[in-house]
Amino acid sequence: MSFRPVVPLGGIAGWQFLQRTQTQQREALAASPLIKRETQHFLKEIGSISSAQDLVADRTLLKVALGAFGLESDLNNRFFVQKILEDGTAAQDALANRLADKRYRAFSDAFGFGPSATPKTTLPTVMEEMVGKYQTQTFETAIGESDETMRIALYAQHELAEIAADDGSDTTKWLNIIGLPPLRTMFETALGLPRSFASVDLDKQVEVFQDRFSSATGLKNLSELSDPEAMEKTTHLYLARAQIASLASQQSPAAIALSLLQA
Repeated sequence: MSFRPVVPLGGIAGWQFLQRTQTQQREALAASPLIKRETQHFLKEIGSISSAQDLVADRTLLKVALGAFGLESDLNNRFFVQKILEDGTAAQDALANRLADKRYRAFSDAFGFGPSATPKTTLPTVMEEMVGKYQTQTFETAIGESDETMRIALYAQHELAEIAADDGSDTTKWLNIIGLPPLRTMFETALGLPRSFASVDLDKQVEVFQDRFSSATGLKNLSELSDPEAMEKTTHLYLARAQIASLASQQSPAAIALSLLQA
């Protein structure tokens, strides 16, 4: 990728810089030759695609389609991706429904290639929205090459906000977070939970997440993250904890304290 984002600092200071400059940086990404070629090809060709097999046969189309959901690492797993699309999501035993990562379900839903479903590739507005998602995810991926915590923080601004605004119960919202690896990582880090926590009983995980989230942020439930100030507070908590963890693996306690004061 020719586009290289600018993230001169880590932690909260780096996040504030990114917030000030991301509009210009996103525009630079969208205007880069490679991204323009890919998105133009997608919009030109996607309307003629009527099956999962046709989609995975065109590498550029598949790259944009997967990238829109943050699943670009599956670009070479064509048979797996085709199975995800052909199974759809209506049946309980569909492959996308059996995977812990809920991004696969959203990906399969977006194209409508499952049994008895109607393909959505002929809907220009839907496909244009997908291109927008691809540009967003590509920007976040580029940011992640410099700082993975910034990528996750950016991802949370749209995915976590969408979960918070949903009418479902708080428990359902936590289950959705657990099923999205970037958000799970964000909350495990922000709330001081080890990666091994994933092996705990699911109901217990939700209970611990709820309790620690309320204690750490003062918020009663995830719905409150619809408030931009609450979202920013939670994002800052994550970035600060991630920076401390990173520094702890590299420096002495005194050096950590000095670095945070300077930031």
